[in-house]
Amino acid sequence: MKKEVVVLFGSGSIGEAIARRVSAGKKLLLADYNEDNLKNVQKRLQEAGFDVETIKADLSSRASIKSVVNKAQELGEIKHLINAAGVSPSQTTPEQVLKVDLYGTSVLLEEFGKVIADGGSGVIISSQSGHRLPALGEENDKKLAMTSTEDLLDLDILKSDTIKDSLAAYQYAKRENVLRVASESVNWQKRGARINAISPGIVMTPLALDELNGPRGAGYKKMFESMVTKRPATPDEIAGLAEFLLSDKAAFITGSDFLIDGGVTAQYWYGNVNEVRESGKAK
Repeated sequence: MKKEVVVLFGSGSIGEAIARRVSAGKKLLLADYNEDNLKNVQKRLQEAGFDVETIKADLSSRASIKSVVNKAQELGEIKHLINAAGVSPSQTTPEQVLKVDLYGTSVLLEEFGKVIADGGSGVIISSQSGHRLPALGEENDKKLAMTSTEDLLDLDILKSDTIKDSLAAYQYAKRENVLRVASESVNWQKRGARINAISPGIVMTPLALDELNGPRGAGYKKMFESMVTKRPATPDEIAGLAEFLLSDKAAFITGSDFLIDGGVTAQYWYGNVNEVRESGKAK
């Protein structure tokens, strides 16, 4: 008998921490562009007793995402989708950020929404960065949420006069992720399935280390000083929330976004913390 399948896009620290919590007794399919990462995570998880297969995948490619869907269906019934893949603004160009984090995530929601099992669930790891943008207005929200996926990157709001650098691209991508989760949750509900977003603050991962050592590192450190925790989150703190959202305990929750950032976004908008305001362009 085929097992239930958990699909994880992105074999980084957050994704691995979530997968460890929800994949016991199931088949876990790891999808990542970096084959060395896939091998390393597969080895760790197999040594811990998980049943793991891997597939190289490009989140910016619909064909690649479909190949992951096909592989997952060969393994069994798709119970959970976890998307923890993406690029940071310090790593690449604005165009690539939008192609991977905005377009790719939208395709992922669409394609897995066609095949997710009855009673299945998913989480999309977004970012507090999407909460740093001001209100975009009802018309722009609807466009980001509901424009045909293949036309998304042609929206005026995503052109160079708005998207002036990789950070702006990242912020708009993460805002779009949350809106798209809400929109696509309507289609997931038709299959008896749920999908939610999580918007973490700074989590101690290799990607975050790139940011800490990059041009916005000083802003990050000021941000830590203002936070209730005085530190970044750990991947396991994000995984705890994801585990709940993927479980039957969250059966009444879908189409939602959960900000988990140590309170720094609340301070950014409503506090009197100049350092947080000055570091508003951090992730």
